[in-house]
Amino acid sequence: MFTLYHQYYEATSRERFLSDLSAKDEALVLYDDANVIRGFSTLKRIEYEWNNRRCRVIFSGDTIVHHRFWGEQSLAFTWIRRVGEIKAEVPHDPLYWLLIVKGHRTYRYLQAFSRNYYPHWRVDTPPDTQGLMDRLGRHLFGQDYKAGRGVVSFPFSRGQLRAEWAEPPDEVLSRPEVQFFLHRNPGYRQGNELLCLTELSSNNLRPMARRLFEGGMNA
Repeated sequence: MFTLYHQYYEATSRERFLSDLSAKDEALVLYDDANVIRGFSTLKRIEYEWNNRRCRVIFSGDTIVHHRFWGEQSLAFTWIRRVGEIKAEVPHDPLYWLLIVKGHRTYRYLQAFSRNYYPHWRVDTPPDTQGLMDRLGRHLFGQDYKAGRGVVSFPFSRGQLRAEWAEPPDEVLSRPEVQFFLHRNPGYRQGNELLCLTELSSNNLRPMARRLFEGGMNA
């Protein structure tokens, strides 16, 4: 897993990677036909009290897919089904997906996956949602979470995309969501990460994601 990760990220180490991995609850791993790891995503479950109601949060850790497999969706589809299974464990409690985003590709994926996510390039974040994001940011990252900007900014990089993967290609650079990400997280080259949140519910997922999510719920 670290060998794959290190192809795309710099300013990191095996020790730091393993330390982060040990703090997670699960890892979903993508293998090719030769049983070589081609992608993975880690997650941590968090239970939280917000506005006098319990909610659950899935916090995504390190996630990477080898670029030769970007056209496939096996890992993403497996992840969506898995979070559907987690939702089914306590179906009446809100379930959120929290992630900190290093690059424009991950931010763009949010709108392919969900209807409402924050921060959104087109609409303001509702105050209650922003309050939850800030509480979670401080809970997980302490003073490294900068609430005014919604960005996690460590004193030194804990891993950043290598330049050839961090920079948006010309064909997407003018897209409003890409421009928004670059504006909100101008320190992405130094490893700063934009904190994002979306609710994992049938009503908030786009059709394909919704079918997979409900398939997990009904498994």
